[in-house]
Amino acid sequence: MKYLVVSDNHGDRGILEELVQKYQGKVDVFFHCGDSELPATDSLWKVFYVVGGNCDFDSGYQEEQLIDTGKDKIYLTHGHLLGVNFSLDKLSYRAKELGASIALFGHTHQLGVWQDQHLLLVNSGSICLPRGKYPIKTYAIIEENLTNYQVTYYTRDHQEITELTQTIQKIKD
Repeated sequence: MKYLVVSDNHGDRGILEELVQKYQGKVDVFFHCGDSELPATDSLWKVFYVVGGNCDFDSGYQEEQLIDTGKDKIYLTHGHLLGVNFSLDKLSYRAKELGASIALFGHTHQLGVWQDQHLLLVNSGSICLPRGKYPIKTYAIIEENLTNYQVTYYTRDHQEITELTQTIQKIKD
């Protein structure tokens, strides 16, 4: 399966429309990790699983979701309520508590991939306001197969950032 992950577009609806146009039919599931600053009733959310972030003031957003894709259980959150600026421990604990195999989050505007036992954690970075070691406007695509996950980052203009691609082996019980 292929998952597209984006976060922190902060009001830029056009980039989300562009991602849907480019990838609909090419990825299996679209995820948005919050801080869209769009109404919770926006028609884009018919395509994306989405959660609210600290800049989403519409009360119609959920703070977290657990999505079963048939291949993975994916925990989706923005991360601000779990203190991801300081540690990923609470995020990891919550995702494991819910039985997730993947945790997707945003908030920090810093891309990254981590593994905690059986759990893959991915931050797609910010598509509009990047920070940190890689100040590049990014989104991510996760490709899942029987033995591993491959996380590939792309720039806002859809160029693959090959040096950031990571393959994470799934840990079997």
